[in-house]
Amino acid sequence: MEEIVIKANRRETIGKKVKTLREEGKLPAVVYGRHIDPLPIILDMKEASKTLQGLSLSALIRLKVDGDEHHVLVRDKQRDIIRGSLIHVDFQAVSLTEKVRAVVRIELEGESPAVTEHGGILVSPLEQLEVESLPGDLPEVIKVDISKLKEVGDMINVGELDLPAGVTVAYDPEETVAVVTWPEAELVEEELEEELIEELEPELVERRREEDEEEGKEE
Repeated sequence: MEEIVIKANRRETIGKKVKTLREEGKLPAVVYGRHIDPLPIILDMKEASKTLQGLSLSALIRLKVDGDEHHVLVRDKQRDIIRGSLIHVDFQAVSLTEKVRAVVRIELEGESPAVTEHGGILVSPLEQLEVESLPGDLPEVIKVDISKLKEVGDMINVGELDLPAGVTVAYDPEETVAVVTWPEAELVEEELEEELIEELEPELVERRREEDEEEGKEE
């Protein structure tokens, strides 16, 4: 993967005054970590927004601040509620020799015969996993091949995931990542009931008419 580099400058302006920085096209941010005091910084809004667009929380960034360099991960991106533009970013400084935890997205790939051939429904309870590894080993995404789900009832558990070397997850190995089930029983029963009503409707209408006529004679 291509190295991600972001340039920044130390920031003296803090508190409510940072609004003026945004008006000048700057993006306020902060760097924190185990071996560093909280460091307020500013980034170029346009360049930083472009670089951070779609960047995963496990992507390792080389942050250059006034000649100093820090390896960081994005821990939080705050956005304007109305415009959706970035208004603040939190970076976590990490050591390349110490393991860290990060959230990684799960991506299902391939086609499941249990779905395409047997009419099953694919259910994926987990959309992401928290993993632990050295910063340089963090994967951007964990891909899961669902083509192995051949029959309804087949599943893939956490313990079956093909993780990169040095990457671990703090989850129960039996926790389900993907499973193919039958359509919900209630939905099936509802559909069958509707089909049955459609088939019997003419007979029910005729029976109701006969009952009404019989009641009329008795009166």
